[in-house]
Amino acid sequence: MSEATPKQFVAVLDFGAQYGQLIARRVRDLHVYSEIVPCDIPADELAAMKPSALILSGGPASVYAEDAPSVDPAIFTLGLPVLGFCYGHQIMAVTLGGEVAHSEVGEYGPATIVRDGESSLYVGTPDEQTVWMSHRDAVSRVPEGFVVTSHTDVCPVASMECAERKLFSTQFHPEVRHTEHGRRLLENFLFDICGLDATWTMDNIIDEKVAEIRAQVGERKVILGLSGGVDSSVVAALVHRAIGDQLTCVFVNHGMLRKGEPEMVEEVFRDQFQVPLVHVHAEQRYERLLAGVTEPEEKRRRIGSEFWKVFFDEAQRIGGVEMLAQGTIYPDIIESGARKTGGKASTIKSHHNLIPFPEGVHFDLIEPLDHFFKDEVRELGVALGLPDRMVYRQPFPGPGLAIRIIGEVTSEKLEILKNADAIVREELDAYNERLFEETGERNSEHSCWQYFAVLPDIRSVGVMGDERTYARPVIVRAVESSDAMTADWAKLPYDVLGRISSRIVAEVPGVNRVVYDVTPKPPATIEWE
Repeated sequence: MSEATPKQFVAVLDFGAQYGQLIARRVRDLHVYSEIVPCDIPADELAAMKPSALILSGGPASVYAEDAPSVDPAIFTLGLPVLGFCYGHQIMAVTLGGEVAHSEVGEYGPATIVRDGESSLYVGTPDEQTVWMSHRDAVSRVPEGFVVTSHTDVCPVASMECAERKLFSTQFHPEVRHTEHGRRLLENFLFDICGLDATWTMDNIIDEKVAEIRAQVGERKVILGLSGGVDSSVVAALVHRAIGDQLTCVFVNHGMLRKGEPEMVEEVFRDQFQVPLVHVHAEQRYERLLAGVTEPEEKRRRIGSEFWKVFFDEAQRIGGVEMLAQGTIYPDIIESGARKTGGKASTIKSHHNLIPFPEGVHFDLIEPLDHFFKDEVRELGVALGLPDRMVYRQPFPGPGLAIRIIGEVTSEKLEILKNADAIVREELDAYNERLFEETGERNSEHSCWQYFAVLPDIRSVGVMGDERTYARPVIVRAVESSDAMTADWAKLPYDVLGRISSRIVAEVPGVNRVVYDVTPKPPATIEWE
């Protein structure tokens, strides 16, 4: 639990897969703070966190499997409102004396539930509604004191409750968008049943975080490695608001950022926010470091290792630094926890073990975003006054353009790729903006989520004017996605692709051909290396 956890918060007990994260996000969307905890957390430890309510997530296991995740039965005696989904519905049933049976017919995808009687969970929703199911096992007998509140043709207990004890559960997933009244069910639980307030807003969050940072830092000096990415930029703006010139940002320019990005970093932080900024021009240093290197992982290793060498050299030059701020966000914490606990999330307070401190050097770590999801980090950036072009910056790999150049990285290839990539982004930024004007949605069905250029290590024959050329092709990659776990290639209009191709060939010396990558993920990845 974060030291600045709001007085009202919902603990999401995670039984595996992606469900815990998704539920926590949906609760936060309603301006109620939530945190993910391991499903097998002891009841006394959970009580010490002082949650206002509990949600039991879904999960991929059967409740009767030998290694099935379990829950401490005492959590149901804490007097807290509890809402269980899918696996959480079934584990509530068997833990409290009900039964779960294996069904001959499963339900996967949309299903229609029919309500049985009145329920405070369903207030304001129709008697029949579409929900999202994903199960074969189903509750066959509810625990003593519970009543069935809905069913489907296949599932006799689509939801149940013991209203007196404020225990509710559904076989379906209210947290997914496909459950048409799922948001209303969550609102009913959080606000009507639990009596919580929608007070977790960005203005309140900033005030709380500023106070927390000031208390943690005191009079000490803080250093931050600023990349220009969303996470480090938001941390820089937030920490600077809290402690002013006690913060120094170090921007290590390895020469592999996109065109115009180093200038944007300086403009925003030095000119707009007046943050003390050290711009380290390490372009030539990295060019020498990568000479002759073609293997992608070796590129990553060298770039990452060199960053910390340069960074700590600057820290020692600055002198008197005692704290290191960095942009660790909640998914980083959760994924680390899942790896350490065999699939069950746990909160890990420090990423010190991931930082290669030189011998004799140690900084206390400050991670003010370690309980924020990515979309919340962006919201926070907007509230702090960061420009949209920085806050909504596309995902960009740490090694930068080095892994969008197939083969050896040279200054000539970097120049070609920077110029080609700038054209791709300019044209597709304009395309997305036109879609927004037409639909009113920033992420409409046909908008691109990520787009960039790739430079392969080959040449091809072409004709420009009346002369034969032997120059490089550029690959355009544009995908539609919401979370990068899966992605499909963007179905761009031919005139947009044609304009990108014409401009790159005409405006970027050394290129005579443009191709478009139409491979989804999987089987491909979004990046090429």
